[in-house]
Amino acid sequence: MAHDHDASRHRIATRAIHAGQSPEPVTGAIMPPIFQTSTYVQAELGADVRYDYARVSNPTREALERNLAGLEGGRHGLAYASGLAAIEGVMKLLSAGDHVVTEENTYGGTNRMFNHVLSRLGITFSFVDSRDPDQVRDAMRPETKLVYVETPTNPMMRLCDLEVLAGIAHEGGALLVVDNTFATPFNQRPLEFGADVVIHSTTKYLNGHSDVIGGGLVVNDDPLAADLAFVRKSTGAVPGPMDAWLVLRGMKTLAVRMRAHNENGLTVARWLAEHPGFEAVHYPGLPSHPQHALAARQMEGFTGMVSVELGSGERAKRFVERTRLFALAESLGGVESLIGVPALMTHASVAPDRRAFMGVTDGLVRLSVGIEDVDDLLEDLEAALKGL
Repeated sequence: MAHDHDASRHRIATRAIHAGQSPEPVTGAIMPPIFQTSTYVQAELGADVRYDYARVSNPTREALERNLAGLEGGRHGLAYASGLAAIEGVMKLLSAGDHVVTEENTYGGTNRMFNHVLSRLGITFSFVDSRDPDQVRDAMRPETKLVYVETPTNPMMRLCDLEVLAGIAHEGGALLVVDNTFATPFNQRPLEFGADVVIHSTTKYLNGHSDVIGGGLVVNDDPLAADLAFVRKSTGAVPGPMDAWLVLRGMKTLAVRMRAHNENGLTVARWLAEHPGFEAVHYPGLPSHPQHALAARQMEGFTGMVSVELGSGERAKRFVERTRLFALAESLGGVESLIGVPALMTHASVAPDRRAFMGVTDGLVRLSVGIEDVDDLLEDLEAALKGL
């Protein structure tokens, strides 16, 4: 669980490759082997062994967890079967009667879990606009255990001030939990701003190749890590060793990929903002973004996620069906560019009135800008626009 502290002195591109990694001791293999096993032979009955059953621990998964912790600058990493399983793993620290203050503009699957699963188990949620710290402060109660945020949010690209919210959460005796999937540790490390738990859908940028479903958590606090490990052992939402190995393999190129995503994302956002065919562009790297100053202070790059308003569901539909390089698909963060309409895809499970309240209109299009040649991407968007 704890990572190789020696790697913490290195910069992030080096940590992505080396954090928590060492050659396999038997053969010297530079990549961790895929330990495709469900159980381990024990030399004697009742002996204290490191490995007994693969739901509890697996060496391949541990290699991924050490690397994930190293990237976020944390002490402990935990891998899960999906991003939602990682979120659920945090939420299962709570008991009936506990309260959560959460950003209203979260990923649709998170919203669905909170409203339609966990709320039936006696956990209550207050949905607020976490761009305004006063809304978070006003929503706190004596029974509030977690403040849950995404920054940037999916898909409106809103930010919250992590340092301020950490102060509010801790003042109220709660933990600050941050979904860092969109930003990635290359661009933002919430633990440095006082967050207690960092969440990732490793499916997205960390894996980066659209071939695995996975999730992860990073924490600094030893008892909190032990509690999370106990819940995961008790509930079982673990990734298989092959999936863990693939995510780890993807993470080794995180730095080179994110440089390209950041560069292409900014170029595409600028092009969209200057084009008369779009009503509004949401991208923290643009000076026109209302929280650009916070983004520049809190983030080191602005990723490849861009949302753009086309004005109507019909225009959005025609646009996303006419792109060729931008593939019409769910998910994000892969090397290839993707495009979608959140109201009909990632946020279809959110009630229409709440979608409208969040700003997720039928005409909103979300782009995951990949690492192709950016001129080809711009030509693709231009050709798709011509039909409108």
